[in-house]
Amino acid sequence: MKTLFCSLIGLFFLSCNAQKEAVNKVEAQLFAGELVRVENFPTQLITPRNVDIWLPENYNEKLKYQVLYMHDGQMLFDASNTWNKQEWKVDEVVSQLIENKSIDNIIVVAIWNISEIRHTDLYPLKPLSSLSKDEKELVLTELRNNNFPTDFESKINSDNYLKFIIQDVKPYIDSHFSVYTDAKNTAIMGSSMGGLISMYALCEYPNVFGKAACLSTHWVGFRDFKNTPIPESFFNYMALHLPSPKTHKVYFDYGTATLDASYLNYQSRVDEVLQQKGFTTNTYKNLKFEGADHSEDSWQKRIHIPIEFLFGKK
Repeated sequence: MKTLFCSLIGLFFLSCNAQKEAVNKVEAQLFAGELVRVENFPTQLITPRNVDIWLPENYNEKLKYQVLYMHDGQMLFDASNTWNKQEWKVDEVVSQLIENKSIDNIIVVAIWNISEIRHTDLYPLKPLSSLSKDEKELVLTELRNNNFPTDFESKINSDNYLKFIIQDVKPYIDSHFSVYTDAKNTAIMGSSMGGLISMYALCEYPNVFGKAACLSTHWVGFRDFKNTPIPESFFNYMALHLPSPKTHKVYFDYGTATLDASYLNYQSRVDEVLQQKGFTTNTYKNLKFEGADHSEDSWQKRIHIPIEFLFGKK
């Protein structure tokens, strides 16, 4: 096991070799496999942030790997550096699945969030923009009553966030690692707002992403309130834009405690939309986890399920 942290300066990893030994000595026991960090990945599309690339033990350039893109990258591997001291343990879970031959070989690309702008980076723009004038006024009233900025829509940057993944990050991954580059072998995954943006990515870029996993998807957008039009805006968008179940797979799930409890009223609509689009139990899941709350600890306990659903050996 080893870890490699390196900064991207311009378009070249000039400092990578110089840093390798010192970082390995400090961090070597933290991860299964190898973690490559690109600090402040350069982009003109969004605020730069770190991107981690996780490689499984015995990563081999002679083999080809599928790719899983994940959001909230700083929460995935190392609880000692997270705000709540929780983590997804992605490296451990994926390593075990590979070792058990439960899934095909994959690498994980973990895109960090910036907490102050996470909501505007991950909130899908087109569903919100589709609301009627009266619906938007209802949302604005709720925002004002709860001290949200009322110019929220103008600040949403989710379209550029997806372009960052597709135009900046993916070409780097495709050219620097031994991976399949087609949609069939490329997935995207996240929780809460990360669930929303993963759904949005699958719909906006079906030729890039062939599968998506959306855990504890934040259908309420902000917070649940009476007569909210927000969840239905997502379902209407999905009904129009979900790709074909003949070529794509999608996974949803939800708990029943803390924030996840606010999603319970909307799960029948998730099933309705997916089934109307022709998705079956072979191509979609919408699973309930009784007692599970809205936290990394809860997602960690079940991430093997969506990962195996998306990447399970055929």
